[in-house]
Amino acid sequence: MKILNLYILKSYTIRLISVFVVLMVIFIIQTFWLFIDEFAGKGLDTETILKFLIYYTPKLFPLVFPLSVLLSSIMTYGSFAENNEFTAMKSSGISLQKSMRLLIVFHLILGVSSYFFSNYIIPLGEFKYYNLRRNLAKLKPALAITEGVFNEIGQINIKVSKKFGEDNRFLEDVIIHEKSPDNKNRVVIKARNGELVSASINQELKLILFNGNRYEEIFTKKPEEKLRYKHAKVSFEKYIMNVDLSNFNNVDLAEEKYTSTYKMQKVNELYNSIDSLEEKFNKSKVTYADNLIKTRINLNPKLVDLDQKKSAKVSSIYCENPNPLTFIVDTLYNQHILTLNRASNNIKTIIRNLESKKRVFFSNQKIINLHKTTLNDRYTLGFSIFFLFIIGASLGAIIRKGGLGFPIVLAVLIFLTYHYIGLFGKNAAEDNTISPIVGSWISVIIIIPFAVYLVNRATNDRGITNYKFIISLSDIFEKIKEKVR
Repeated sequence: MKILNLYILKSYTIRLISVFVVLMVIFIIQTFWLFIDEFAGKGLDTETILKFLIYYTPKLFPLVFPLSVLLSSIMTYGSFAENNEFTAMKSSGISLQKSMRLLIVFHLILGVSSYFFSNYIIPLGEFKYYNLRRNLAKLKPALAITEGVFNEIGQINIKVSKKFGEDNRFLEDVIIHEKSPDNKNRVVIKARNGELVSASINQELKLILFNGNRYEEIFTKKPEEKLRYKHAKVSFEKYIMNVDLSNFNNVDLAEEKYTSTYKMQKVNELYNSIDSLEEKFNKSKVTYADNLIKTRINLNPKLVDLDQKKSAKVSSIYCENPNPLTFIVDTLYNQHILTLNRASNNIKTIIRNLESKKRVFFSNQKIINLHKTTLNDRYTLGFSIFFLFIIGASLGAIIRKGGLGFPIVLAVLIFLTYHYIGLFGKNAAEDNTISPIVGSWISVIIIIPFAVYLVNRATNDRGITNYKFIISLSDIFEKIKEKVR
């Protein structure tokens, strides 16, 4: 039995390592093509690109390794069944569960190891990858600019026709649209040549322009002067700009909408972050609710008392004169309208304030949910590896195919279903549609009964479905058709 267990373990581990390496190489190549626009024609050396791919690789592990486990288990047990090795095991009194015992222990160890990998290696890779992305613009300023198109960098949009020289730092035909503090495009700069130089401050680039003009629209608050379109034009031989790169450096290459440090945190750090964020969030909600109840926007107590007195007088007039037309010229009617208008404006202001605060609360809740889903992902990876192995081994014994054809198709279909269920759950949890715990665990919860069902079918030498039941149903339908005729 020990020799057989070692044979099964060896056959499985060889396939697992081979499949994992092949899939990881495929996904790394796919990652390279995903970010090809970030690399091509920007002067990056091979070492920097390799560093980027190495730092990005741990993020692929939760996707590649479960698929490798599923595919290699289908291939291993499918090969056993196809070559009648599984039949020989059964004739010797070794059932499917007995043949899986050592591999079950092996995958329990893999599940625990995956937790430590996702808790230490993945956050470290995320940290290295994110910081490398931030430093690319500092080490090579030309990376911030692509030829022939406008590039948004900080508070400017810049377009150049050509880059050349060392690190592509020399520019030709430069056009810059600079944003004012009110986010309006009031400044346009054109220059024949330019040069990118690293500034002494890490968060800035020094841009030197030569032989150009600076056009600026003069902002004024007076309506009559706005109609004159006042502007200023300055010619220069040399013009120096310091470009703020703080916002540019915070952009994540993965194009995630919400960039924070939650992916770089370990489990204990995530627990602390979630507690502090929830405490702060709950306090802000309570404070806002108290302020909304206790105060009236843009009104003081004297005005409130005055409004109450006016409303009392108006109500008495209504009692004395049921027909409102009898006091339409009365001064109290105008006061009544002013009070209603003031109340209407106050309500509109409160509604706008509520809508604005609702967006802020939604964003805060989304960040908390992202922390929670990341925390739960640390645990779900091990369970998914274990149960995907159970599914793969059972399917391999049922379909009796161990090659690279049908098993690969079946494994990919199962994994895509599992993966997209997980994505759906995480997206729903992110928007607070469902609990983050449910969103993170829903894919695992769904595959557990499927794994139990397949093990039962494989143990009893049955197919995936009960064909006899389907045949009996078809016979019943044929008899009904004959009677109808």
